[in-house]
Amino acid sequence: MTASPIRPRRTWLLAGAACLALSACDEPLDLDLRSLGNGFDTTGSVQTLAERPEPDNRGIISWPNYQVAVARRGDTISDIAARLSLDPRTVATFNGLAADDRLRAGQLVALPIRVAEPSPATGAVGTGPIQPPSQVNVTPLDSAPAATPAPQTGQEPIRHRVTAGETAFSIARLYDVPVQALGEWNGLNSDFTIRESQILLIPVADSARPTPAVESPGAGSATPTPPSSTRPLPTEDPAVTAPIATPAATPPSPTLETERTAPPAEGRFLRPVSGDIIRAYAKGRNEGIDIGAPAGTAVRAADAGTVAAVTEDTNGVKILVIRHAADLLTVYTNIDSLSVARGDNVTRGQNVAKVRASSPSFLHFEVRRGLESVDPEEFLR
Repeated sequence: MTASPIRPRRTWLLAGAACLALSACDEPLDLDLRSLGNGFDTTGSVQTLAERPEPDNRGIISWPNYQVAVARRGDTISDIAARLSLDPRTVATFNGLAADDRLRAGQLVALPIRVAEPSPATGAVGTGPIQPPSQVNVTPLDSAPAATPAPQTGQEPIRHRVTAGETAFSIARLYDVPVQALGEWNGLNSDFTIRESQILLIPVADSARPTPAVESPGAGSATPTPPSSTRPLPTEDPAVTAPIATPAATPPSPTLETERTAPPAEGRFLRPVSGDIIRAYAKGRNEGIDIGAPAGTAVRAADAGTVAAVTEDTNGVKILVIRHAADLLTVYTNIDSLSVARGDNVTRGQNVAKVRASSPSFLHFEVRRGLESVDPEEFLR
């Protein structure tokens, strides 16, 4: 069977064992693995992010090159446009929304044109667009007029327009910021849901809090003196001529690494669907295998376990993750008609979903050991 080109499916977003490695999944699934392992992401150790600036009474935050509106509870695009005397259809189109779409409180709406700058009249704490500190002429306090508010200062965030297939987690990883900060800045919901054509602001570093100095490798610690430089090596005793008895050789015990990486001798998992592998495992490019199967084919659980996550990508394609014994996870995507929910116990071979209609139709299947993907074919009977 000739393999058709299929878009790479790097479901590192599915191995998100921040939830999967924990028994209580109260936090959002960490699809980018940034929070797994009590400190997998070290970004926070070298930078501190600023909080999003407060809007004025109209809900406007203004930077030199663009402005955004912060939605109030119950707002629609039309409500925001009416407050700012803008055309609702223009604002909606610019944000990839409809004019009557209901917004979350705190959600950001990018403005296609500028409105009046923040000022005391609009309830702003300072004047005009937020400028970088280096470009603001700061007047000494003792000579500044009492009625003149200080200009607002701060770094202008990068704007990122979401494209098909992106997630909040992949965008956070792209800009090396915590996904929680990305969500807080943009008013995302607890699942960090984003949509195609949405404009996101990328959190900026807090210039008021300096970045901690990072020493070069090996710096900051004294090099220990080797014992041989202060004590002579022992001399051989010529009186000792008899060979030293050694215990009988025993087979070496497996190391932790070999225990973690060696596949079961006879396979462990059932094949979730019957069919040819139309795209093989390639670490870093395809984190699983694609098995060709007609749309509607029943998808079976590869082994007994617990449903750790049920989610979907930005195209609405369902994703199922099942946690098994021995720190193993199986991941199933390009599916629909799920018959299980998060927290359900499943049995080996239980029907859990159906193959989604696509061209070609197939099941994407992954096996993961903790953080790392492994070749599923090594685990299939």
